[in-house]
Amino acid sequence: MTGEAMARSAPDRGAAERAVAAVWRIESAKIVATLSRLVGDFGLAEDLAQEALLDALAQWPVEGVPRNGAAWLTAVAKRKAIDGWRRRERLDDRIAVLAHDLEREQEEAADALPWDPDAVDDDVLRLIFISCHPVLSREAQVALTLRVVGGLSSEEIARAFLVPTATVQQRIVRAKKTLAAANVPFEMPSREEHAARLGGILGVLYLIFNEGHAASSGSDWMRPELSVEAIRLTRVLAALMPRERDVHSLLALMELTAARFPARIDANGEPVLLADQDRSRWDRGRIARGRAALAAADARGGGRSAYGLQAAIAERHAVAPSVEETDWESIVVLYEALGRLAPSPVVELNRAAAVAMATGPASALRIIDRIAESGALRGYHLLPATRGELLLRLGRTEEARSEFATAASLAGNDRERALLQSKAAGD
Repeated sequence: MTGEAMARSAPDRGAAERAVAAVWRIESAKIVATLSRLVGDFGLAEDLAQEALLDALAQWPVEGVPRNGAAWLTAVAKRKAIDGWRRRERLDDRIAVLAHDLEREQEEAADALPWDPDAVDDDVLRLIFISCHPVLSREAQVALTLRVVGGLSSEEIARAFLVPTATVQQRIVRAKKTLAAANVPFEMPSREEHAARLGGILGVLYLIFNEGHAASSGSDWMRPELSVEAIRLTRVLAALMPRERDVHSLLALMELTAARFPARIDANGEPVLLADQDRSRWDRGRIARGRAALAAADARGGGRSAYGLQAAIAERHAVAPSVEETDWESIVVLYEALGRLAPSPVVELNRAAAVAMATGPASALRIIDRIAESGALRGYHLLPATRGELLLRLGRTEEARSEFATAASLAGNDRERALLQSKAAGD
């Protein structure tokens, strides 16, 4: 890299390392996507990008931070690809073209501004579709999406999902091998596959968001950084696919739900339930963005999808001054529509909670009992937890405490378990 492309300030190791991390987090998807298109191999592209990242960690603290860090990383990775082909004596027209492009890009990078993090292109969209390819398991899709699209390290992913780092690394390696074995091309799926594949992508992003919203295990009730990453990736997808109603709907749902995050835990990290939250702490910016995304989804026509209905429910909560002033009847209707569109016992459980607020706990308890009798949510801690709340409101205290104890025994999250144990004890 030429000296002109380097920042003029004297190198500082800490600042340089932070710059490397920032560029990688923001630009890794573009870098890997560009390399995938050029070398025609997703796994090789990711490996080349990682090697360039290691070079940056070694060189930037000594030589200075380049003005265009993303272009620097991409150029180094391309150079490594050329060197690898040369070592294998594959001197063909592709190398010549790539080398010419590399020289031109290096000249342009010297005076270029940093890449715009809001600028997106088709390569990134292809990368998202590859990361969520149906030949991969859901666990592999999540790990690969967070790694190559989100720019998270294996250690960060492991901490977020409370699994060993080696497990995450194995999933990523296995995912790359699976994609190579399946000969997955770096291209958009056909029009016939598009809808189904997009649904899988949204499912992966929603799974990531939900794990941050309500951690399934561990000592923290929430992992908001994971939800924030899911929102960022969904926002990128919305920019890439502006005509897709479901993408805007999911973004709306995430933003409106995340708006409550600042009030969901107290100073000690303990859970604060909806009825007890200080609504002045809700993020009004997220509420505004969520409502705008929902309006954008509605403008696409075709009626609301399951994500859109959930976003509309979240919007009703977001605009209500208090629990008592919430439009519970409207929320019940939305849950009924959701239940017809995407029937599930969890939707029915949530509808029961809304019915309890709209018409009273007795009618809601009948819904809960039907769910329990079906056995559909056996082992799901929120079923006895919700039943306990209804029984408590009906004055059936001992029965309620028994339900809370059952819920506590089923909860995987330490904070949530402690809260349920406290309720079981009558505290």
